Amino acid sequence: MNLLKSDEYPAIYEDYIETIVEDVTKELTNQLDTFPAFIKAIPEERGSYTYAEGKWTVKEILCHILDTERVMAYRALRFARNDMTALASFEQDEFVANGRHNERTFDSIIEEFTAIRKSNLILFDTFNEHELARKGMASDRLISVRAFIYVIAGHLNHHRIILQERYLKTQE
Repeated sequence: MNLLKSDEYPAIYEDYIETIVEDVTKELTNQLDTFPAFIKAIPEERGSYTYAEGKWTVKEILCHILDTERVMAYRALRFARNDMTALASFEQDEFVANGRHNERTFDSIIEEFTAIRKSNLILFDTFNEHELARKGMASDRLISVRAFIYVIAGHLNHHRIILQERYLKTQE
């Protein structure tokens, strides 16, 4: 896959995209192994932990990553198939508030992540360079199909860092 160009994505996603240090497909594939291993290392009783009032729990963050991957992959699919209908934003706080994430086990979250990621890797592999370069409007911002793939990988990296620095540091 060709490298991402700065005109393919809005600045709001720059922090996510900057976490990608290698080929994005390789990053996505590596995450398929490293992210479940990361989750397995978290004690189950830590799943409902939050470092401050009003912040999401560990399980809510993990499931937010899953929800976001699904939304971004859907957007990529729409634009890759040349559906240029402007797509509305999604309300991440409502997704979390209504997801019952704290009722889940880490094993179920890992199972879901693995299924979503494998499916998305197959989907992304079907896109040719022309389809990857297509752009559309999502959340009132112009973005390419290729950029969504980088956002998916970078968004996971971003939240993993937050989990390590703010949620799990006291665990060590």
